[in-house]
Amino acid sequence: MKRDFWRNVKLLLARLSHLDVNEQQQREIDYLREENQALRDCLKATGKRMILTDAQRKNLSIRAVALGTRLEDVVSIVRPATLLGWYRRLVKQKFDSTASPRRPGRPPSSAEIRELVLRLAHENASWGYLRIAGELKKLGIAFARTSVAAILREYGLPPSGDREKRGMSWAEFLRIHKEVLWATDFFTAEVWTPFGLVTCYVLFFIHLGTRKVRVAGITEHPSAEWVEQQARNMTGFDGELSRGGYLIHDRDSKYTARFDHIMKEAGVKPIRLPLRSPNLNSVAERFVLSIKSECLDRFIPIGEKSLRLAISNYMEFYHTERPHQSLGNKPVRPEDEPAPATGRITCRERLGGLLKHYFRQAA
Repeated sequence: MKRDFWRNVKLLLARLSHLDVNEQQQREIDYLREENQALRDCLKATGKRMILTDAQRKNLSIRAVALGTRLEDVVSIVRPATLLGWYRRLVKQKFDSTASPRRPGRPPSSAEIRELVLRLAHENASWGYLRIAGELKKLGIAFARTSVAAILREYGLPPSGDREKRGMSWAEFLRIHKEVLWATDFFTAEVWTPFGLVTCYVLFFIHLGTRKVRVAGITEHPSAEWVEQQARNMTGFDGELSRGGYLIHDRDSKYTARFDHIMKEAGVKPIRLPLRSPNLNSVAERFVLSIKSECLDRFIPIGEKSLRLAISNYMEFYHTERPHQSLGNKPVRPEDEPAPATGRITCRERLGGLLKHYFRQAA
């Protein structure tokens, strides 16, 4: 009897404690519901809509299914049917094989290999499928020639023979011959004189490989005879241009047939560009943009002597101090010794500070 009494006491205490736990859980649930309703009222008052992420929808739908028949009593932010719809969508995605379709056959080649194949084809018009595949093998890339052919067909590139028939592009010609290729052009500058503004013409030659520029002459009257004389000066004894192979120029009437003949006699082949094609003489055009935007457009020359001084200072700055992107941000004539890594930074000014060069003084 005594043993049964104590057993009943333990059962009663357990039930009482269980009731306390249920009451505590119910209080927490009531608070969370009230808090949830307050948040919904705030959103409704501000006219905003609650936007859930995919991860939040997934977590809510999984927990909603576990509620069973209590679903309608507990869910408050969305309709129960919406939660069940989210859950059915999760189940469908799990068994949906179309989410990540796989094409039959071999997987496509990587973007890196495709770019390399196209690069080899563009840069070597005489290379066929087998030659490109052999070059890839030499680089440690096992790639079949049929795959190379498929990539070229996809990008509309014909076999090597047809690519050669198209001829060499102008960009390829410049790249191959830049070490023996010069270009020439004129630019103008307005000069103040006692008689008003006078237009001066500046004739220059630029070497495409080194970006070295030679100003041949400055005149107010660029006659054919004057231009021909500048050509003789540039190709005469120990003239730099005579060591070149080609000279490109536009169809300006100042470049006469006699001018081309002087170039040919010096062993330089003149190449006359098509009409209205400044992009084909882009290196010379870029130099004109540089000297005008960095110097002449910000300088008022008073007399031809002042113009010559400005151009002379800019040419020294251009060759020895100005960095050039096409040369790896180095000057045309870099110093023999590398610049020190430490030391006081000094500024060298030309034309009253119009042109500035910063360098470190050796300690």
